[in-house]
Amino acid sequence: MKNLRNLFRLAVLLFAGLCNISNARAQACIASATPVSFGLYDPKTSSPNDITGSVSVTCQATVALLVAYTVKLNGGSSGNIAARKMIVSGSQLSYQIYTDATRTTVWGDGSGGTTYQVGGYLLSVLVPVTQTYTAYGRIPALQNVYAGSYQDTLTILVSY
Repeated sequence: MKNLRNLFRLAVLLFAGLCNISNARAQACIASATPVSFGLYDPKTSSPNDITGSVSVTCQATVALLVAYTVKLNGGSSGNIAARKMIVSGSQLSYQIYTDATRTTVWGDGSGGTTYQVGGYLLSVLVPVTQTYTAYGRIPALQNVYAGSYQDTLTILVSY
């Protein structure tokens, strides 16, 4: 019976050691996004142009316990999260990306009143875990801009 207890203790210690090793091992997380297209913008309409897109984060490890991460967006070509702009031939079209459907919380890096997404999972064994976050975009109405194909690129930063 004493040997059985020692064997049980050894098994528990090995499992605890395995858990510590898995937490110390590098997690692999990647982000991907669906390209967001606002479509045609009419500078004379009094309604904002709203769209949705998505950002997906996939994390994988051999064995993972308690993986947590943040998903942040930069300011794009304007360099200013609070005042994102799409640009063509010197003309700028303001837009914003939000974390909520009411479009009140700017998705950024936590600076200047912006917020970011927080995600994670408790346990994963050999299977990648993917979580998808909705990005709510808006171009404010009545912007006097030139005709053209406006674009901007945002960088997604996943920290874990």
